Amino acid sequence: MSMPGTDSKTEVEPVSEDTRLSIGSQIDWPLAASTAKRLVRSGPKTTAYTYEAAQAELGDAATRAEAPVREITGLADGLRIPTTRILDRPGWIDAASDSMRSMLGADAAGTDVGSHGLAAKFGGVQAGGLLAFLSTAILGQYDPFTPDPETGEPGVLMVVTPNIINVERQLKVVPSDFRLWVCLHEVTHRVQFSANPWLRDYMQDNVAVLTSETGESATEIVTRMTKALRGSEPREKGIIGAMQLLQSPAQFEAFQRMMVLGTLLEGHADHVMDAVGPAHVPSVARIRTAFDKRRKAPQNPVQRIIRALIGMDAKIAQYIRGKAFVDEVVETVGMDRFNTVWTSPDTMPLPDEIDTPQAWIRRVL
Repeated sequence: MSMPGTDSKTEVEPVSEDTRLSIGSQIDWPLAASTAKRLVRSGPKTTAYTYEAAQAELGDAATRAEAPVREITGLADGLRIPTTRILDRPGWIDAASDSMRSMLGADAAGTDVGSHGLAAKFGGVQAGGLLAFLSTAILGQYDPFTPDPETGEPGVLMVVTPNIINVERQLKVVPSDFRLWVCLHEVTHRVQFSANPWLRDYMQDNVAVLTSETGESATEIVTRMTKALRGSEPREKGIIGAMQLLQSPAQFEAFQRMMVLGTLLEGHADHVMDAVGPAHVPSVARIRTAFDKRRKAPQNPVQRIIRALIGMDAKIAQYIRGKAFVDEVVETVGMDRFNTVWTSPDTMPLPDEIDTPQAWIRRVL
């Protein structure tokens, strides 16, 4: 994949298993999960009947969403519909900790070479706090790393029932419409990865680079930061600039590739939601308006700090910039030609092409 300012192709180097273990083996994952489940708040109050009805409706919505998503995207035609897991918050915590452990290279039992001792337990408590916070915010998630229990192949879609009930109540929207609307977004992610299996390895290889030991000395890091702060080297703004300062050049390139991939995946999913919604979700306009307003609403100071630290605001920007990219490309060349983007890492947008879709069209099509 080319990087800005170069004409050469940049490929993600295969990463050894030892390198993958550098972060995953430093966290006690069972402790992370148990800590999160102790910290997590209970979901919204509801009767058992209402909760079970919501679970059933979400499972049905995830299945019904598959056909219109495949039709509008032109992806995954003829493939089986994979499993959807309907979870509560503790269930999502268990699933997410297993996924992160797998992605970062720890073994299935969480007892790999480094996950003993004080450092791993401290890491487990930290990870548990993060999982507890996220478990109250995630509506749905496609996990490309966890095996489908029916087939053993990687990839499971998860929706979190109490969080969906909570948000639909806050927004005062039609529950059945909102549940299908959420599933349209998450099923689009399932279709993206099902139709393009190389995305999973591409993501995992970049994550491995990001979490590997750099081998840089403190002097090298300080020198890089000093040059950037003095303005002798170009530096990005905001969270991108912070990552550029803190990461090695190889890690920063991997970070950029992951940001572009995330922006594309989320923008494509939002495009599909809005393209499919009017025909299948009667109150889609009301839902979109209310949901976008919620995204922009201020949080309390603690929430703002947490969101900043884990990059949630950057993720919201991904939805907006990514959707604008997909909207313009599809309007210009159609969905069939847009799907060239899924061919390989070299057809992914470059970082500066996300905001200039016509540049991607000229380079790739």
